[in-house]
Amino acid sequence: MISMNEILQIKSIKQYNDLYGFDTINPLITIANFDENVKHPEEELVITVDFYAVYLKETKSCTINYGKTKYDYDDRTIVSFAPGQTIGISVDKGAHPRTIGLIFHPEFIRGTELAKKIKKYNFFLYESNEALHLSPEERIIVLNIINLIKAELNNKIDSHSKTLILTNIELLLDYCLRFYDRQFNTRNDLNKGVVSKFETLVNDYLDSGKAEKNGIPSVKYFADKVFLSANYFGDLIKRETGKTAKEYIQLKTLAMAKEWLLRENRSVTQVSEGLGFQYPQHFIRFFKKYEGVTPNQYRMQKQD
Repeated sequence: MISMNEILQIKSIKQYNDLYGFDTINPLITIANFDENVKHPEEELVITVDFYAVYLKETKSCTINYGKTKYDYDDRTIVSFAPGQTIGISVDKGAHPRTIGLIFHPEFIRGTELAKKIKKYNFFLYESNEALHLSPEERIIVLNIINLIKAELNNKIDSHSKTLILTNIELLLDYCLRFYDRQFNTRNDLNKGVVSKFETLVNDYLDSGKAEKNGIPSVKYFADKVFLSANYFGDLIKRETGKTAKEYIQLKTLAMAKEWLLRENRSVTQVSEGLGFQYPQHFIRFFKKYEGVTPNQYRMQKQD
């Protein structure tokens, strides 16, 4: 029995299949179908995975922990993981949660077009409380694609097998992107609240002396403040404002720099330090990048 304090490193598809009693047809990819016949560990299981996984949860009664976040998720929910993530999984006593998962090792896509695109699927790095909630129609689409992959894995291998599997994996991931867009749109009011809070937090950080003390803030700093992962937060801000969260911070920093240069008559060094830049030349380079002139040139132009 695995201790709940022990982190189990799952390095291969076979190791994962052996853990739950699944057959290994292909050593680099599998469809894991959890039903009433699958025996789950009696205690919470903490694993670190070396593969990509997309799980469709069909029933309740299973809790996923990602870092400090717990998520007891509803039916028709997708949660995804990337290599290197640590996941805690616990199943309610006597429960038989139904879940189907597509799991593939990075080696399966190595050297393919999908490998070049995999980073665009940011949802692999979302936390579990940022899972994708599907409509009944969306669930059918996801299941149909997973079943196509499963059928291809069970077929006799030929020269088309891997191409068809890769095509369907990419199709599934692209649909997940579309469904996340729909989810962002349907949560428009909630998203606007996050953007509003983000703006307040950035203004407070720059105006309260935190930047001078702690340096230029990161996107993760603000994501933590609104209880979102940096990737989910960044995607939300991009969809709502048309700018990345980093660009948004930089533009707010630039606006504050202009204010201090003109209204408070601070020196360039004082402005640089107040905004968290380690060296004045870094601030001057930053300012010129956006304004086309140095801070002193900007001040002289506005005073003419």
